[in-house]
Amino acid sequence: MKKIGILGGTFNPPHLGHLIIANEVFHALGLEEVWFMPNQEPPHKKKEGNTSNEERIEMLKLAIAQHPHFSIEPIEMDRTGPSYTYDTMKILTEKHRDVQFYFIIGADMVEYLPNWHKVDELQKMVTFVGVQRPAYNIETDYDILYVETPSVDLSSSFIRKRLETGGTIRYLVPDSVRTYIEENGLYGS
Repeated sequence: MKKIGILGGTFNPPHLGHLIIANEVFHALGLEEVWFMPNQEPPHKKKEGNTSNEERIEMLKLAIAQHPHFSIEPIEMDRTGPSYTYDTMKILTEKHRDVQFYFIIGADMVEYLPNWHKVDELQKMVTFVGVQRPAYNIETDYDILYVETPSVDLSSSFIRKRLETGGTIRYLVPDSVRTYIEENGLYGS
C-alpha cells in the first residue's frame, strides 16, 4: 500500500505553518506524498478574504513548488456546497484502492472531531494524524496517530489581518506567495 498524507484547509493564504506540518508528518511517517487539499466551502467555518479559488490554488502551487513530494488534490474545488471530508475520502479511497491515507489535522480539528460529518465511518477509511497547535487540547477518544511537530502559532486569519493593516508577512509565507499577494493586491496588501 502507498502511504499518502492529506492536508486539507482553505489555504487562504498558505503559510509556513502548513508546510512545516506537512514536511514533519511526511518524514515522521515515511509517506510517499502529501496532497494539499483546498476546500471549496468548509462546513465548520465561513470562507474569508477576497481571494478566488483560482488565486488560492495558484498560491498553493507556489508554496509547494520546491518540494518534490507535495502536490495539490483539487477534488473539493470541483464540487459545490459544503466540503465534507467523509464524502471526499469515500471518493478518493474508491479511486485509489492501493493507498493508505493519513489525514493530517491540527489540535483545533482534533477538538472538533465529535462534530465531523460521519466521523466514525470516516475513521474506518483514513488514519487521522494529529499535530499540536498552541491553546488547543490534543486529547480525544478517537483513534489518532500523533506526530510531534515544532509549535508554530500561525494562521491564515492572522496573515490576512496583518495584510489588512499594512503589516509585513515576510518569513510567515514563502517569498513566492508573498510576492503573488503583493502583485495581485490580495487581502488589502
